[in-house]
Amino acid sequence: MTYQILIESILANWHIILLFFIVAILYSSVGFGGGSSYLAILALTGIVFTQIRATSLLCNIVVVSGNVFLFYKQKIFNWKKILPLILFSIPLAYLGGFLKISQQFFFILLGLTLLFAAITMWVSKRFVSSKEKDIHSNFTKNASYGGIIGFISGMVGIGGGVFLAPLLHLTNWDTPKKIAATASIFILVNSIAGLVGQYSNPNFRIDWNLTSILLITVFIGGQIGSRMSNNYFTPIQLKKATAILIAFVSLRILWKYIF
Repeated sequence: MTYQILIESILANWHIILLFFIVAILYSSVGFGGGSSYLAILALTGIVFTQIRATSLLCNIVVVSGNVFLFYKQKIFNWKKILPLILFSIPLAYLGGFLKISQQFFFILLGLTLLFAAITMWVSKRFVSSKEKDIHSNFTKNASYGGIIGFISGMVGIGGGVFLAPLLHLTNWDTPKKIAATASIFILVNSIAGLVGQYSNPNFRIDWNLTSILLITVFIGGQIGSRMSNNYFTPIQLKKATAILIAFVSLRILWKYIF
């Protein structure tokens, strides 16, 4: 991409770039990649949906990679509980990414599900204390959660964090910080698998002129957001912030696909 084309692309899409930057900061601060919001923003541009999904997943990968690195350095990951979640999610995310899907009904259902999860998380005063170390893990349940969420995520072009995090919070799966870390690694592996699945589809398309700019933008935003999370958020603030973010996404999806 030449310098002139780069400047023209930035000037023509400055509002999209700004929104991606804000989304990357907000989502990375609670361990998410922002895929659902990237989809919503790009849907307003007129870009074909197959291209939108690929761009969204690439941005997901860039944002959560920084989170995963920071969480790994802090030794927050509980691999015995994480591995069952991603064991089946990876192949099913690939399959979901490969499939062609219809959007209308699914996004309405998605919006209602996320809104219910957000409200439940907000009103619930129960959360796992950061001092609780040994929290029971069920391999079958974790594998089921991961497989189902991975498949759905691959279909629509998101990493699945907006599904996984509310579910783990509502079931008191672990501490808020460990749930954020788990959501990050889950989003990363599913975004990669979903992207590979889309790439295998003959209809795969992507505009690298705009996408390369967006990748740089979300990388910077993701680095800012992940450091905000690790330095400034308490466990209960992390849970509340997650609920607000999920509610925001669900209402935007419902507004777009119902009205």
